[in-house]
Amino acid sequence: MPEENIIEPVFEPPGTRRAGPPLPSRPAEVREAVTRAVSERCRATHTACDTDALADALLVASELTTNAILHGGGVTDFRVDVSGPGVRLSVSDRSDELPVVVQRTDQRGRSRPGGHGWPIVCRLSRDVRVSDLPAGGKCITAVVPLA
Repeated sequence: MPEENIIEPVFEPPGTRRAGPPLPSRPAEVREAVTRAVSERCRATHTACDTDALADALLVASELTTNAILHGGGVTDFRVDVSGPGVRLSVSDRSDELPVVVQRTDQRGRSRPGGHGWPIVCRLSRDVRVSDLPAGGKCITAVVPLA
């Protein structure tokens, strides 16, 4: 479980655009960006990358991105920052709706497909925050330990 789940406002000017390469918006693109960021950090610090920790970060990034696509109207921003003992992943989408845990069975006791993403994010992350965006939508930031 994450240490805390906090909803907080994010103060960025509406319509702010990021400079640089195109925004990763598909799970595969996000995983590639996370792999690149973690690998660059390991090279820069001359440390071996923990492959299990990287796998956790990749899974969290995939789940956040997939949830933004399926439930949030698409990815509007993605950021990855490797600092300290973890990787900070931020995925923004168009929806103001908070993530929820879905019951694994329906009213008749039949198994439902899906519904595993948010619990996975919460289980693998040290910290998860959901922030409202000034122009609407939300940003979910998860910190996944790398050690």
